[in-house]
Amino acid sequence: MLLAADVGNTNVKLGIFDGDNLKFKLRFSTDENKTSDELAVELYTFLQIYNIDAKNIDGAIISSVVPKFTYNLRSAIMTVTDRKSLLIGPGLKTGLDIKIEHPETLGADIVAGCVGACEKYGGPLIMIFMGTATAIVYVDASNAYHGGAIAPGMGISLDALTNHGALLSSVDMKAPKKVISSNTSDCIRSGIMFGTACMLDGMVDMFTEECKTECKVIATGGLAPLAIKNCRHDIIFDENIILDGLKIIYERNKK
Repeated sequence: MLLAADVGNTNVKLGIFDGDNLKFKLRFSTDENKTSDELAVELYTFLQIYNIDAKNIDGAIISSVVPKFTYNLRSAIMTVTDRKSLLIGPGLKTGLDIKIEHPETLGADIVAGCVGACEKYGGPLIMIFMGTATAIVYVDASNAYHGGAIAPGMGISLDALTNHGALLSSVDMKAPKKVISSNTSDCIRSGIMFGTACMLDGMVDMFTEECKTECKVIATGGLAPLAIKNCRHDIIFDENIILDGLKIIYERNKK
């Protein structure tokens, strides 16, 4: 069994692979104040709930954009499973040819997601990561990563709008019935939901024009299903593509 963890700014997504099958998943908040002992208790409880013997965990791998939390999580995994975690970063074999100015600055989650998508769908492809930020990136047919664009995530955009607009209250993340809305709450929903969809469609068009090829478009992240259903492009939602990529990278680096 393999334990794979994707540590984002807001949430941690943890998965247990049994062979090639993703058997169990857990999502919990990225709380930098939690000690390694607290995380060990949470991890041990998770394994107990699903009747997984920690001794059956053969390895672990982490992608993370939160260094402080990563240290405590690696320590917790070692405590519970007695396994040292691989950490996505320079020195690991990924199979992704990173052609940007400073490859070491590329987010580990983006590396893992692109590796998973290349293996599953093949390039050229446009990957959309929708979490705290919305990242849109391009990988060519030879698995070469060329970069992309980063925009505020839907949650951040909504928070900024309602925090700085004295008369604007926060709303739930759902699309209104009409783009031209007749009350303030639905106007905000229209701007956030349809505005994000238009941004994604426009960026896919611009990426396609710039790279001069048609691409498969893959989206992942907790907010992705809400946005892409309002898009005009055919966008595939793949919830587990980062965890899948972590497993592939782990296999490529097993000794």
